[in-house]
Amino acid sequence: MRSRVQLRKSAKNKLLDELTVTFGDNIKELNNSKFETANIDNFNVILINGKVLLFSIDGEYFPTVRGVLELELAKYVVIVDAGAVRFVVNGADIMCPGIVSADSDIMKGDLVIIKEETHGKPLAIGRALISGEAMTADSGKAIKSLHYVGDKLWNIDL
Repeated sequence: MRSRVQLRKSAKNKLLDELTVTFGDNIKELNNSKFETANIDNFNVILINGKVLLFSIDGEYFPTVRGVLELELAKYVVIVDAGAVRFVVNGADIMCPGIVSADSDIMKGDLVIIKEETHGKPLAIGRALISGEAMTADSGKAIKSLHYVGDKLWNIDL
């Protein structure tokens, strides 16, 4: 692990502003938190109060599955049925038939949060291959899985 470096206030505020635009005002609760950047196992991550809550994908920061849990995020969400859960937590891409619902705001290329239907727990983070409205189709791939419960990023030990 490379050393942890505290984020400058200007960089922290910019990141908080971007996340607030995406996820809403509950992100502002992090205003007084300590933000550090680190490179762990080839992941660029942001630690918030010592926890890996954000990671970089193609230069864009997005919450980790743990970050979604901690911050109770409810936007850019795709809900999958119970039958899809075991595939999702093993890193499989998300297929349309397993999707129960998806935010209509989701556009192709957006980063999304995949949650399970029964308890609403986050399972994975992925990139939308189609719009949210098209995700409840009968066939086809909807989301490319990027990070999921139990993967290297989930298991980072600090």
